[in-house]
Parts: sequence; structure tokens; C-alpha cells
Amino acid sequence: MARNNSETTSSSRSTHKIRSSDIANVLSHRLRDEQEEYLVRWRTQTPTASSLRQAICSWHGLSELTRALHHVQRYVEARARAAPPSRGAVGNISAVPSKRKRSSPNDEATLSRDAELGIITPSHSSDRSRATSAIPSETAEEAVHVYNGVLERKEGWIGAKKSKRVPTVEIDATTLPTPHMMEEASATPTKQAARFIREAFQRKLRRVGNLSLVNEVDSTAPSLEFQFVNAYVLGDGVYRADPDTYEGCQKPCRPNMGQHIGCELPRACGCLEYAAVDEDALRRDEPQRHAEYALQMKEGAFVDRTNLPKRFPYKRPQGEHRPQTLQRFYLESRHAIYECNVNCNCGPACKSRVVQKGRRVPLTIFKTPNRGWGVRCSEKLVEGQFIDTYLGELITNDEAEQREQAGPKDKASYLYSLDKFVGDASDITADNCFVVDGQHKGGVTRFINHSCEPNCRQYTVSFNKYDARVYDLAFFAIEDIPAGKELTFDYLDKDEEEEEEVIAKREEAALDPGNMDKVLCNCGATKCRGFLWV
Repeated sequence: MARNNSETTSSSRSTHKIRSSDIANVLSHRLRDEQEEYLVRWRTQTPTASSLRQAICSWHGLSELTRALHHVQRYVEARARAAPPSRGAVGNISAVPSKRKRSSPNDEATLSRDAELGIITPSHSSDRSRATSAIPSETAEEAVHVYNGVLERKEGWIGAKKSKRVPTVEIDATTLPTPHMMEEASATPTKQAARFIREAFQRKLRRVGNLSLVNEVDSTAPSLEFQFVNAYVLGDGVYRADPDTYEGCQKPCRPNMGQHIGCELPRACGCLEYAAVDEDALRRDEPQRHAEYALQMKEGAFVDRTNLPKRFPYKRPQGEHRPQTLQRFYLESRHAIYECNVNCNCGPACKSRVVQKGRRVPLTIFKTPNRGWGVRCSEKLVEGQFIDTYLGELITNDEAEQREQAGPKDKASYLYSLDKFVGDASDITADNCFVVDGQHKGGVTRFINHSCEPNCRQYTVSFNKYDARVYDLAFFAIEDIPAGKELTFDYLDKDEEEEEEVIAKREEAALDPGNMDKVLCNCGATKCRGFLWV
């Protein structure tokens, strides 16, 4: 089967694409006419041993694979992991001259009548009587474009099918790639694929907005299979209240209070019903009530927080170009943050509505030399400034445990339990709380790295005070962060310890045989604990 070089066919190839769902995987790659081509195995309906041997496989340029580049990315990354450092690194192999296009054993190839119908597999006039053909040599292999079937172009898509009336090259697809293909692939760079993949990921970022990608380490890009979302994706068995059912604060709260920035009376605002009590204010203003409150808290008794002093979570806006920041009362504690919501009487400009309005700062995903992908901000962040939330699939705890058990021990974890109110609400336990999984779906914060001395922290933020199961995980800067500095947070959210204590624990952990399979921490902080999950 000869490759066809007619202008009509070549032009149509640049406008037709392969559906991602039609591809099982990418098997090999090569360079032809200065263009990288990738050998794909088409998906079979029932993957039996017989169907896998007879699977259709075909070569395609990257322009035909733009809807299926994550398959190419998987292939390229697998090669990079398997290859020694001097060979196979993505984008780091010296380019080799493209091989001349060799002619087929029979130069008098003609395009079959099926081309008019959209079938693009050419055949030889002398071979029209044969149903199949074999690959007698390396030279013949050079000319093969499709194995075990024919390709069809229709309505902008490329499809593959078996054909009895068009001669095809038959091969046991499980033997692909051949030794010759593997040898050629090992000497062929994947720079063009790296560019296509990087540009595809940048398009994803543009759809999200205010995000960028920088890689000055190599030519890779984050996984194209990662799906950016702007809200939790609810899994089976997970539920949350409809925003229309949220209870908002009513009078005396109103939009024109103070400087027309909404709620001004923390004792009266209904949204702060379950907010942390300002004990300093209570001790100062009502010492007897404070003594009663302290005793109730010590005994674990129910505390009626109505009319007790609270604090609004955010400082007043300080001018148009100065962001609102989290009050130190919350910044230095683990208190849940309660915001006003869409049903409140205070209006959309209320100063207590920050996280729900979404990210406002420009972020960059960038490649680090030794810790994968990281995140930084191109603008200076001030202490207490909101950055973004952690999003993903919201799943049950049982589902989370199944996903953890299915993965390898050294696999990065993107699971975060919504267990803030375990023990506070009678029906929420560590076993039935919901879990956020940001591995495959989520936001840019999924790429934030760990540090044992972080400059950001996650906080619980709710704008539905009666829903203790579903709330936001919001990142705030806990110190002033210069523009361009990497954003980090402590994956274990531990309290700060003295340096001597941390060093002693780190040395002890290094000698513990139980930590031999644990992931090393590369944060580089003075108080680094040595291991990521210890």
C-alpha cells in the first residue's frame, strides 16, 4: 500500500481530525517530510485477544491529532520516563535528518475510486484482486500508512473501518511497533509534539482566563487530560444545597450601612450565627458572660452564640487598588469563615463577600527544577489577600479510599477531606464526610506545591451556614509575597514548630524504616520535615 501524495488528499488531511474517543493509544512515531507522524491503534468495540491482533493501526501527522493530543502526550511522557537521560528526553534530542520518502514496490500507484467516497487508502492497480498484503521488507514498511483496514474522511472527521473490497496490509497489531519502528523512534525527536501539546494547554488556560504557562526547564506541559472547572463536580452519593435555599442575613443588615459596603453589626448579622466568638471583646465587655462561655466550652456543652461578639472576616476595602484582606483574627487561627450570600439583605457589594466572587489575581503555572509544576503570581500579594479556591470532584469518603488504594504508594495525592465540622454536627463523621479530588478536574491551585514553611494557607469558607458538609477551601497569603515568588502551602496544615524540634523530628524520621517508601520533601525550607506525608 503506497502513500499518496496528491494535492487533494494532502489538503484534506490538514482539515480532518481524529476523535479522541476513537483512539486506544499511540504506539510509535517517525519523521516524514520534516513532519512528525504518530502510529495510533484504533479502539476496538470488544478488546479480545483476536480483536487486538486485528486492530486497525495508522500513521497520522499532528494536525490530524489535535483533538487527541493527550494520547500523544501519554506516549511521549512514557518514552521520556523509560529512556536513559541522553536519549528520548522530550525536546532535548538533536534533530536527525528526515529520511527520503521511498517509493513503493510498484511505482504505478493509482488512487482507488473509493477516494471519491472519502476513503483515503490508496491501492495499486495491479493489486486490485488481492484482499490483503504482507510487509516483505523494511522498504515496504516505509510505504505503509494503514494496517488492517482503511481510513474514511467524512464531515471533518477521520474514521477507520475494515474493508473487503479495498486491499489492505494485514499484520498482527500486537507486534507493533516493529523493531525497525522502535529503532527509528529512538532517533527521532518529539519537539513538534511538545509544541502542539504546550499550545493546546495554553488554549485551555486562555479559556479559564488570567492564567499563563511558563517552562524554562524542559519542553513538557501539564497533562492535557486535566479539566479546569469553576465549581465542585458532584460525584455519586454527593449532594449540596441549592443557592436559592441559602438563608441570608436580613434587617438590620442593608446595603447602605457605613460606607455602602454592607453589614456593619457583627452581633446582628445572621450570617455570623456560627462564627467564632471574639473572646477578647467578650472578656472586656461582659466578663460574667465570658466566664459562663468559657465554662460551657470547657465542658463541651451547647453554646448559644446569639448576640455574642463576632468579627466580620474581612477588613474594609482600602481604596480601588488595595485588595480586601482577611482579618488577623482569622488569619492566625483555624476558625471557619462565614461570608454573606446571594440571598442576603446587605447586597452584592457587602464587604463580607470575597471568596465567592472568585480569583482576581493573575497566576502562572511554571515548571520547577525538582518539584514538578508550581504556581506563582505576577503581582505582589499582601498578607491576608485571597488567591483562589481548591476545586475538584466532590466524592464520598468510600470513593476516596478506593481511589487511594487503586493508586501506587508514591502517587501524588490530591484528596482533601471536608472534615472541618466533624464533631460539631451530629451527622458528620470522619467516615462519611465528603472529599475533594483535584487530580483530574479542578483549578489552578491543584498545581501549588508543598512547603514546610509556606507563604499561603487553606481556610474553610462557607456562605451557607447550615451546610456543614460542603464549603470552600480558600487560599490566602499569610505574608507579603513578592511578584514572581512561588506560592506554597503545607499539605498537612501543621502548626509552626521551633527549628530545633523540627530538625530532631526530621533526623528521627530519616532513621525510621517505616518511612523508606515515603515521598521525600524537596521544599528546601530550613524547617523541612524531610518527608512529604510525615
